Amino acid sequence: MGALEKTDRQSVHLLENELQARTDQIFNQLERLEILASKEPPNRRQNAKLRVDQLKYDVQHLRTALQNFQHRRYAREAQDREREELMSRTFTTNDADTSIPIDETLQFNSKLENAHRGMDDLLGSGSGILNGLRDQRSTLKGTHKKMLDVANMLGLSNTVMRLIEKRATQDKLIMIGGMLLTCVCLFLVIRYLG
Repeated sequence: MGALEKTDRQSVHLLENELQARTDQIFNQLERLEILASKEPPNRRQNAKLRVDQLKYDVQHLRTALQNFQHRRYAREAQDREREELMSRTFTTNDADTSIPIDETLQFNSKLENAHRGMDDLLGSGSGILNGLRDQRSTLKGTHKKMLDVANMLGLSNTVMRLIEKRATQDKLIMIGGMLLTCVCLFLVIRYLG
């Protein structure tokens, strides 16, 4: 990695590619080594596995360091390109950038006033609807009260009608009973007196 930092720009790509190929080759060899370590006798298998894992960790660390170096190099190259582009740019007056768009501002202001007016109209119609709902509520309350009065009166009328029907039934029974009593009295009078 130290050699990468000191290498010139033209040969750094070759060195990076070579390092990448070597780390890939080492990683492939470590996979084979891991298979071989699993075939070791049980008393040496743990130690061999630990060494392979340590080597894998080291190779992964080298890969990460190489990626970090590449990332820093790409960022540095992008900064250099941007710096060169900025230095080679010719500057002119920026009359178009400093002009004040009054027409756009007036249009924006008129649209804002229209929106404000629209919101006032909306609030006014909402207030009118709310007042209408309050009036309807009071009307419905009055109607409900009248319906309860009529229902109470009908309930009273139903009670009176039931009492009348009951009285008519009682009167009918009294009349039939009276007719039977009269017939019995006439029969007794005719039989004993006649």
